This record gives sequence, structure tokens and C-alpha cells, in this order.
Amino acid sequence: MNQQRTGSAFSGWGFINLQKPAGWTSHDCVGKLRRLLGLKKIGHGGTLDPMATGVLPIAVGKATRLLQYLPKQKSYQGIVRFGVKTTTDDLEGEVITQKACSTLTLAEIQRVLPDFFGTITQIPPAFSAIQRDGKRLYELARQGIAVDVPSRQVEIYDLQIKAWQPGDFPELTLEICCGEGTYIRAIARDLGERLGVGATLAGLTRTRSGGFDLEESISLEDIAAQRETGVFACLEPDQALAHLPAVVLNEAQVTQWSYGQKISWDVALADPLGEPLAVYDQAHNCLGVGEFRPSKDNPHERVLAGRVVLIGR
Repeated sequence: MNQQRTGSAFSGWGFINLQKPAGWTSHDCVGKLRRLLGLKKIGHGGTLDPMATGVLPIAVGKATRLLQYLPKQKSYQGIVRFGVKTTTDDLEGEVITQKACSTLTLAEIQRVLPDFFGTITQIPPAFSAIQRDGKRLYELARQGIAVDVPSRQVEIYDLQIKAWQPGDFPELTLEICCGEGTYIRAIARDLGERLGVGATLAGLTRTRSGGFDLEESISLEDIAAQRETGVFACLEPDQALAHLPAVVLNEAQVTQWSYGQKISWDVALADPLGEPLAVYDQAHNCLGVGEFRPSKDNPHERVLAGRVVLIGR
């Protein structure tokens, strides 16, 4: 699919809904984009494993300051292969055990699947980017250093079976909507343990992240082609910040905002306090992210203060 606003020249900042290819790390993608766009200030909004494909939100230029405000909810389509256990909890790792389980039925899976819905506790894979004592867990794992990986609570908002393929090593395709910090590899591993047959993740595609959908994503090849013809443009921040309440400033307020000044606000409209707000001018250009606070001079008055100010004097 084409990136939005492809008819205008590259603006120098904004977002890219990147379709990450298999075999690339998220860092590889950022490096490639730095070369394609000729910019150093590029970041991503959520790591994907090299094996995985799908949506990788990319921020370019000053939009990197907005990455922390992207929606945290993500959606995936994953393939769980039963009867196989690996060191990495996916097919990238070494096989620990492999035993056919052709008697496993979909009905058995359906009985235990509700245990993986809602707020659950999971132990992240030993091969993950979590830091321990200043080092990534995957670095320690590659050195053969055993580490106790602390468990964490994660949110699974929706979990749907999409396909079932029986056989010696049956495969289950799941659609998963979850909160940040969830490891789909851990879900596959734990589901196999729960059923007593072992399992690993055989495939993963992220279908939604940071407010961006897979159907509207763009490949590295398409970005390169659009750069060649001079039509590539980043996405405006609207889509990434659409989940935030919005405020619109008039011309005088825009000037105050650009100087980093707090802006007096109607108390009746200044709610809720302390929550991030997307800030725009009257032409709907994104000016940054702010929040309402009580005035220091009068606690009964409200002001709009900047968290991220994208324009300056």
C-alpha cells in the first residue's frame, strides 16, 4: 500500500507506517531509512523480532519526541506449532525437544485458551531485549549465562482462533490484541506447556501498532522508489495522536506556545488534569503535546502547559 500524502515532497519529519520484512531487526530498518532519507534522527515505536513481519511505527526528525505518546495497544497474528520446544520460543532457536502430538485436538485448546485472556502473568523469553545488569537478556543467553527472568503482568484484550491445522505437529493461528510488553512467543510457549505437549512460535505478523494498520503500511522498497521520483512524504502526526484529546490554539496562543509559555484556559474546558493532549493550530498543524494544570497563582484557574513543543522561537 502507498504511504499517505505521496503527492507532496518529503517534509523532513513525521511518521512512517513501515512494513517490516522478515529477517530484519528493527534497528536494521532504522539504519536503512537513515540512508534512504539522508537523516540521522529516526526512531521506531516498538521492537519486532527479526523473524516477525508487519507494522513497525517509525518517527522521523522531531516526531521522535512523540513516540512515547503513541497508542500502547497492539495486534498480532501468530502461528503456534505444537510438539516443538526451542531455546528462543520461536523457530529461530535451537530445538530442545520435538515429539509428535497428532492426538491434540482443537477442543482441548479451546478449553484452556481462556486462561490466556485478560490480565495474565508471563515470563519473557530468555532471548529478549529486556535488560538485566546493563546487558540484554539475549546477550547473556548467547554467552550461556543462565538468568532468572522476572515475570510480568500483561493485558490480553482479545484472543481469537483463526485457523487450525492438525497433524503430527499441529499449528494454530491466533489473532491477539494486547497491551505493551506482551511477548507472543511466551504465549505460544506457555500454551504448549499448559497442554503438556510443548509449543513454539512458527510465524508472527504485527497487524496494528502505534495507531497504524498493516493494510496501510509501506515497504522499504516502495519508500526507495518514491524517493527516487521525489514523491515520498512522511505521515502527519494526526493518525498517531488520534487517541488523545485535542485542543486547538488561536494565533495569539500559538505564539505563547512557541515561547514555552503556559496558556490560561477556561476551567470548564480544562479537563482532565495531567493527561496528555494533542495540540494543533487552526490549520490543524500539530504543535506538540500538552496538559492542563492548576495555575500556580490561582489553584481555581487552569493553564495549558507544554510537554512536547514542536515549534519554537
